[in-house]
Amino acid sequence: MLERPKSGERAILVHITFPHGVDRADLREFTELAIAAGAYPVATVTGVRDVPDAKYFIGSGKIDELFHLIQGEKADVVLFNHELSPAQERNVEKKIQCRVLSRTGLILDIFAQRARTFEGKLQVELAQLEHLSTRLVRGWTHLERQKGGIGLRGPGETQLETDRRLIRVRIKRIQDKLEKVAKQRHLSRRKRQREAIPTVALVGYTNAGKSTLFNWLTGSDAFVANQLFATLDPTIRTLQLPQIGNIVLVDTVGFIRQLPHQLVNAFRATLEETRQADLLLHVVDAHDEASTANMEHVNVVLREIGADEVPQLIVYNKVDLQKDSAKKLNTHEKDVHGNIIKVWISALKEVGSEVMGEALLNRLCGVMVRGTLPLSVEQGLLRAQLYELDAVLKETVNPEGGCILEIQLSKMQWDRLCRQHSEVGQQIVIVKAVEF
Repeated sequence: MLERPKSGERAILVHITFPHGVDRADLREFTELAIAAGAYPVATVTGVRDVPDAKYFIGSGKIDELFHLIQGEKADVVLFNHELSPAQERNVEKKIQCRVLSRTGLILDIFAQRARTFEGKLQVELAQLEHLSTRLVRGWTHLERQKGGIGLRGPGETQLETDRRLIRVRIKRIQDKLEKVAKQRHLSRRKRQREAIPTVALVGYTNAGKSTLFNWLTGSDAFVANQLFATLDPTIRTLQLPQIGNIVLVDTVGFIRQLPHQLVNAFRATLEETRQADLLLHVVDAHDEASTANMEHVNVVLREIGADEVPQLIVYNKVDLQKDSAKKLNTHEKDVHGNIIKVWISALKEVGSEVMGEALLNRLCGVMVRGTLPLSVEQGLLRAQLYELDAVLKETVNPEGGCILEIQLSKMQWDRLCRQHSEVGQQIVIVKAVEF
């Protein structure tokens, strides 16, 4: 939706500190966002205010400073590390005679550049249109309301109203297409659930190393770059684990401070994979000084999409960059119940495979259920599922029809089967339930 020059646009960044707003550390992240969008930051305007100015957000004095800075640096765009109202954005552009983009607009532009799949492009366009619909201004007035007289009867609406109507129509079409894609995703998830295949989703702050870890675990070649939002479209691969079989690993988009609500809503269907996962690998950049705050921002987004109840395994990545890396690398931490809750690895150096495998088995297997299960002829689907899970140790034919299976599988897999076949929970005779 934006015309992009071949070379990077010269940009001036604006960051105002408020008593209860974002801190100064957020300015570094905003600079990285600007660079990720293809901008070339040439100057930064900072200041302190109690509340935003109603007209210009930054006040008339800062506006004059910004105007002279634009002339001196020959800037192409001004990027605000804040959310500007449509009126403020329009007033600032008129005053400084330069294009203005808010934090949300900047993130939307990055997403527009990175979208590759059909669904991803639709989701980005939906978010852009919803953002744009609040920022339409009258560009021309040649389409006026109806007038009297021959040849003077207009279409009955202004150009502004026409634009808004066309945007509403386009939004409705995109929503319909995304609904169809969401149904296809739902069917795929239902199939995996019927086959009792565990799903593990990678979540975390942007540029924490999720895609590097994803490629390392699956042997895939998903796009990896040292920049914010390198991954936009979700990638799904299967991973073979001993005693579990196949699991599904999902690489998702990274989160960020003040993630625009338009993006959360537009990507809700994609993030559904996260909400329906059996385990979340919360990848954390251990070398980042703001890692604790970043973890909290990720948890905020997880709460927004209803995924905060999904069990998490904290994966501290990039540990090799720390001074005490030798003590932490390839180690783990357990809670009082014996569940591994934290691991320390380096996905780039591929160090920590042993502890990652142990942690996945620990969290996905947990308790192993072993016992005998009588099945009737009508329960052939359950029998087939148990064989697919490689859970059948022995089978004997029942003289009265059906069969008796001796099975062993993880409690997580057994619970999944019980949810699909409500009658089997009362049938099994558990010989033992042992911790893995």
